[in-house]
Amino acid sequence: MALVPFDDRDGHIWFNGRLTPWRDAKLHVLTHALHYASAVFEGERVYGGRVFKLREHSQRLIDSGKMLGFDVPLSVEEIERATNEVVKANNIVDGYVRPIAWRGSEQMGVAAQAAKINVAIATWEWPSYFSPEMRAKGIRMITSEWRRPAPNTAPTKSKATGLYMICTLSKHWAEAQGYQDALMLDWRGQVAESTGANIFLVIDGAIHTPTPDCFLDGITRRTVMDLARQRQIKLVERAIMPEELARAQEVFLTGTAAEITPVGVIDGYNFTPGQVTQTLIADFEKLTRAAPARAA
Repeated sequence: MALVPFDDRDGHIWFNGRLTPWRDAKLHVLTHALHYASAVFEGERVYGGRVFKLREHSQRLIDSGKMLGFDVPLSVEEIERATNEVVKANNIVDGYVRPIAWRGSEQMGVAAQAAKINVAIATWEWPSYFSPEMRAKGIRMITSEWRRPAPNTAPTKSKATGLYMICTLSKHWAEAQGYQDALMLDWRGQVAESTGANIFLVIDGAIHTPTPDCFLDGITRRTVMDLARQRQIKLVERAIMPEELARAQEVFLTGTAAEITPVGVIDGYNFTPGQVTQTLIADFEKLTRAAPARAA
């Protein structure tokens, strides 16, 4: 199937305060963010015309900007209004939203305090991140040689574009070997996450997940943890070593794109999408699909 380039589509993108025709939302080649990764972003899902957890995502965009040393020039409420405006303009009922804020082209060099902070919000229809067949039996993963950095070496609590460079490298490497994703360890050798989602292990009926001290504490992650607590499933947040995968009966990922995705293989370990995973998938689908459609 031929790819549809993201710069050649119909619709509108909210760009610095107004809806802009999709193909006209352009940057200069000397934009600071392109050269120095001075950008932060969000990934959001639209269910039934409503953006899920929009308030949390909008606040995190602002918080991420502060961690990179700049102020997003919009309030949470203004980001929410702009997001809903562009979702409506593109007639998105079920899809994906990508807000991004970045330093512009006013200065070129490592220091760019005078560069303008730009904001854009795009949205498009997007089906499941992994195919139904993959989700049914669980995706295949392999451990990457790249590791999540220590929190004193990068702004690891931000959703900053530069932090995803090693994710792209890891996922490309995994896919070249026939896997769907890569497992990321942290600088200590502990289990951290996948290239774009948080990870959970089910061990003897209890859910274990790494403490997010050097990677993003995902909004979907926290949502699924709340669903587990509502089911009174034991939840343990702790350091997890790779060899503990041998003890897990089920493994799943959580994220805006991944939603809840079962894992069938990591390296030489095999897992079966079982009752805990399937229960949480059903609860998550009920939660997201139950939201009323956004008013026109």
